[in-house]
Amino acid sequence: MAPFKQNNSSIISFPSSVTYNEASEDQIMVVSCYSNFDKLAHGPRGTEAQHCLHVYRFNPTDGHMVLLNIAGSADEVINPAFSRFHPRLNILYTCTEDIEENGQIIAYEVGFDGELNKLGHVDAGGTSTCYLTIDRDQKNLLAVNYWDSTIVTIPLSTETGNFIGGVESKYDPKGGKIMVAAAKKFGGVNHSNNDDSTIAQRQADPHSHALVLDPYVGCMAYVPCLGKDLVREFFYDKDGGKIQEELNFLPSGLCTGHPDGPRYLEFHPKYSTMYVVNELSSTVAVFSVNKDLIRTINAAAKNGESLERFRGQSTLTLVQSIATIPSAFPKKLNTCGRLCLHKSGRFVLVSNRGHQSIAILKIKERGPNKGQLTTVGYFHTRGETPRHFKFDNSGQYLLVANQDSDNLSIFNFNQSSGEIKFTGNDYRVPSPNFVCCCTLHDEEADERFSYSSHASD
Repeated sequence: MAPFKQNNSSIISFPSSVTYNEASEDQIMVVSCYSNFDKLAHGPRGTEAQHCLHVYRFNPTDGHMVLLNIAGSADEVINPAFSRFHPRLNILYTCTEDIEENGQIIAYEVGFDGELNKLGHVDAGGTSTCYLTIDRDQKNLLAVNYWDSTIVTIPLSTETGNFIGGVESKYDPKGGKIMVAAAKKFGGVNHSNNDDSTIAQRQADPHSHALVLDPYVGCMAYVPCLGKDLVREFFYDKDGGKIQEELNFLPSGLCTGHPDGPRYLEFHPKYSTMYVVNELSSTVAVFSVNKDLIRTINAAAKNGESLERFRGQSTLTLVQSIATIPSAFPKKLNTCGRLCLHKSGRFVLVSNRGHQSIAILKIKERGPNKGQLTTVGYFHTRGETPRHFKFDNSGQYLLVANQDSDNLSIFNFNQSSGEIKFTGNDYRVPSPNFVCCCTLHDEEADERFSYSSHASD
């Protein structure tokens, strides 16, 4: 592994003479870090962070970064592990991961100089908060709590992006029952492992891990349940801002007898296809999506009809399962982390924690198997336990957070072949777990240049 490079620049702000075009070329990257390992379900092996939010300015000309700010004292922000940037406002939401106490969701206003000004915070309504989604109308934030598997909705101001009160609605797949498994500090297992005894305890309870709304009308909420090997299909009441009811669920893989453990999912930007990464079986499951059924369900709800007739009707059909690691590599030594589609819609990427790689899969663009995957290759991340990775807005660079080696590595992404190549840019960050790309909106410049942007997870 090449030696790490640390950029020791102090806080830097744009000079008053900077033009809008110059500012818009740079992107703010917020990297979150683990600060208290005892409060986690899993067991990081890196360094506990004293400050949990590292803010960089990313330069897309050569893929280097400048450190602008270090924020989030570990006493105030415990284990921030997922962030979401507002699609219209310069607001960053981050959530804390804690299996003992309810998570917190914090809203920050992000400045061009990397400053994070806290707007507000709310209780997440559950433990080990792991995923945030903003609905299509930007009126509600939906949060997923991994440890107790609860899903909540929290209203947002459409003007400021701040929270309007606390949890508005809550769904508990356990039906209020207490957890069966114990936390690792109380005799439970380390959720980083993938042996049979660990899996048995991890799957003793439901564990919701994400929530993604369909991109067509935004009424179906898809939730991968790692604890039960299921993808759950909920109807989301957009007007009421709540998860109304579960219409269906289906296995997240081929049902081979080995646990799958679905973790994340994403829709293809053009095809009627959805991709699910299975953490425990190191596979990606490919599903075709029935858009007509989704629109029919939405129309029925708008007309005030009962949705009972849609129960048991899945909007998804499994069409493929493909491995994320070489066939000879032991699955028990690997768990998958993030899944991401390249903005071109031509590649799916998955991180392998154990194999220490990014698996790159090419999407078939024509024929009867359009949307299905073939393997490009596996590429070492120059670190250990790549929990998360993120493309810059150009799609030319890939930033990888190597949790257990305390570093963030940057790669060139070949948009033709899908291969990645190390840029030489590597940054020392304690236990990095998430990279959020924030393309800031200048309101005055927006009016002059009709500029708009959207940042995903």
